[in-house]
Amino acid sequence: MKLQRIIAWPCVLIAAGALFCSGGARPQGTEVPGGNGSSQAASQGTANAAQPRRLTLQDALALARKNSTPFQAAQTEAAISRQDRYQAATALLPSVNYNNQALYTQGNGPGNAVRFIANNAVHEYLSQADIHEAIDLVSISNFRRTSAAAAAARARAEIASRGLVVTVVQSYYAVAAAQLKLQSAQKAADEGDRFFKLTQDLEHGGEVAHSDVIKAELQMQERRRQLQEAQLALLNARLDLAVLIFPDFNDNYEIAEDLHSLVPLPTLGEFQQQAAHDNPDVRAALEAARAAGSDVTSARAGYLPSLSLDYWYGIDAARFAVNGPNGASNLGSSASATLNIPIWNWGATQSRIKQAELRHSQAQRELSLAQRKLLAEIKSLYAEAETALNELGGLNRSTELASDSLRLITLRYTNGESTVLEVVDAQSTAAQASSAYQDGAVRYRVALANLQTLTGVLTTP
Repeated sequence: MKLQRIIAWPCVLIAAGALFCSGGARPQGTEVPGGNGSSQAASQGTANAAQPRRLTLQDALALARKNSTPFQAAQTEAAISRQDRYQAATALLPSVNYNNQALYTQGNGPGNAVRFIANNAVHEYLSQADIHEAIDLVSISNFRRTSAAAAAARARAEIASRGLVVTVVQSYYAVAAAQLKLQSAQKAADEGDRFFKLTQDLEHGGEVAHSDVIKAELQMQERRRQLQEAQLALLNARLDLAVLIFPDFNDNYEIAEDLHSLVPLPTLGEFQQQAAHDNPDVRAALEAARAAGSDVTSARAGYLPSLSLDYWYGIDAARFAVNGPNGASNLGSSASATLNIPIWNWGATQSRIKQAELRHSQAQRELSLAQRKLLAEIKSLYAEAETALNELGGLNRSTELASDSLRLITLRYTNGESTVLEVVDAQSTAAQASSAYQDGAVRYRVALANLQTLTGVLTTP
């Protein structure tokens, strides 16, 4: 001991001399040119910028809708369908075009006669505005079909939105559950370390055999491995959520909502009423059936005549001018009406009708299936949520009982009234009960989110 003190004194003197040579200590808050004051300020700013972002479930949903590629693809498809509907509507209205044309035709002798009877002069100039309107059942049916297709695309976009909600809810609360599991694993690892130390102390006192120490050490190693697995699971859960909601790789966030906060379960009647009022799956199937019906009408219109109307105003003269050589006006107008009556096309129209009817029948069957699936899914998903909620209370009680049992058995072991196997079994039971409780809470949250896909009403704390 004296030798250690003799060696320590020179080290203290050397350190004091180095501090004196460096100019001594400076008062806190003073800044020396060339010193580290600016670096400290920069590091403090970096620390403030690195503060984790607190995410509520609604924040995560908003970010996912903004950055999810599949959801944006569904939104893009709906927007494209709206433009198709607009284009089909404009096809029903008159169109206006202004055409300019110059013709040169080979002459045929004196008098500027032309060789082609279809042309009027050697030099002919056309500059006319044309108002065109086509009246047929095909265009009307096409507008109805695109309107139904646009409505179906909107329904599919809503389906994508509700599916995204389920994915975000599952990932969000998976992170919350992984955090709680990590805390439980840390607690179990600490308990294993304490029990291992207890068995060593009891062995030194001659109260237990060395086999108890071996068993306690094996249990301690197992708890440490479970702690590492819990850390890895939390990392993976955080990365999965980060990829889902952030446009860049960013895992600097924290969950703001409590996994075990009470969320009531509405009645089955409320869910059935909401789902029947507005279910996107049924709506998409219904609009698809309407679009298929419009295709049938459009195919049958192939048997009907079509009418087109044109009105022209401008010039059609031998010189490009408003007035001719004799001072007469070249401006004029003309109109035409064309009625096209289909006679024979080798059965192509009948084939198109048959094809459209087959598609319409299949769309009707899919609509009926969607309606039946809705009724089945409401009862199934509600039963899932109700079961998860009922089990959640029991899982919580099991966690409390397992923790209390571990405490009592450890005390009994300390007093020599229980075996090491009982303590190890109590530790395993407590860890399993805690993990099952967190999984049960996530199961209930996901079940509620699945019900949201049917009703469109997300229940949040």
